[in-house]
Amino acid sequence: MKTIDQVNFAGKKALIRVDFNVPLDGDYNITDDNRMTAALPTIQKILKEGGAVILMSHLGRPKDGPTEKYSLKHVVKHLSDLLGQQVEFADDCIGEQAVEKAKDLKAGEVLLLENLRFYKEEEKGDKDFAEKLSKLGDVYVNDAFGTAHRAHASTAVIAQFFPNAKYFGYLMGAELANAEKILNGAEKPFTAIMGGAKVSDKILLIEKLLEKVDNLIIGGGMAYTFAKAQGGKIGKSLLEADKQELALSLLEKAKAKGVNIILPTDSIIADDFSNDANKSVSSNKDIPDDWEGLDIGPETVKAFSKVIEESKTLLWNGPMGVFEMESFDKGTKAVAEAVVRATQNGAFSLIGGGDSAAAVAKFGLTNDVSYVSTGGGALLEYMEGKELPGVKAINE
Repeated sequence: MKTIDQVNFAGKKALIRVDFNVPLDGDYNITDDNRMTAALPTIQKILKEGGAVILMSHLGRPKDGPTEKYSLKHVVKHLSDLLGQQVEFADDCIGEQAVEKAKDLKAGEVLLLENLRFYKEEEKGDKDFAEKLSKLGDVYVNDAFGTAHRAHASTAVIAQFFPNAKYFGYLMGAELANAEKILNGAEKPFTAIMGGAKVSDKILLIEKLLEKVDNLIIGGGMAYTFAKAQGGKIGKSLLEADKQELALSLLEKAKAKGVNIILPTDSIIADDFSNDANKSVSSNKDIPDDWEGLDIGPETVKAFSKVIEESKTLLWNGPMGVFEMESFDKGTKAVAEAVVRATQNGAFSLIGGGDSAAAVAKFGLTNDVSYVSTGGGALLEYMEGKELPGVKAINE
């Protein structure tokens, strides 16, 4: 693996693709800086060796060019605080100001460029745009695992302009090493915990995992498609009606491979999709018509926790319910706590980015598991066996 450990950055300008796509509140305060802190070791190594750092990232999904709410200027102060030094900001990523500021950057200094996605060329993977970005630095470093599955200008196309000077940052290296540990070095028993809304979003991953895991726990909204397919009454719960046959075939495949699939047996149900709704506990086979399941129930919590705590390797992707609402976060929290207990007993636990990462952060457990991925979609695709453009571009 080509990592920044193979380079001394003294006198060099490192152009680093980071993932500073962080959530901001209405006053532009960062509500979760995980992705920023994850990039610090890479930045600090380069500065320490006497290099200069030019950071490029996207933020959100701006549709029509520059937009105040998606400006990366909102992260400059926090980044300066994290690094303990002033970070320069260019209000464009390829314009005259960006070029001048990059040219004037001295050893030990940091420059952050404005949001790459203010240009449509970024997501289109435009070669000319990538070439303009490439002229800002001497060495290209990709440390943005969260966007490694996108063939964008700054994540994949740009690498061709650094044929002998392109490397993975520490975050990318750690992400790939931890994913590989799960895929090819998992200690048994290996349990995967799948949640989230749709079976269709996770089908490829589930099929891949059936080749590797001993136990597959299924929770969240997708569990109701399995319940319905097995003849249960699920009320107004989430349902992918056209995926019921698929759900049954997955159960058959698991049985044939000797994989233990654990489905919820009960749910916390509500008469409305609201934190203040009336709540009750119901069997997953018999949810009343006007009610919907929004979290796993107490019986299910016990069953899931037992399997988790007896595991030596754990992969968790997707919440067990609507954990954003306090009334329906107990199941997700209980699973998170079971993963922590297993980890304390020597298990290796990988939290698969996205909502799962948000959940462990909400419950203050981020530091109590083995590794929290910064990339939801990227990790899923890597686990599914797909080649990630951002990884391929460095390896070529």
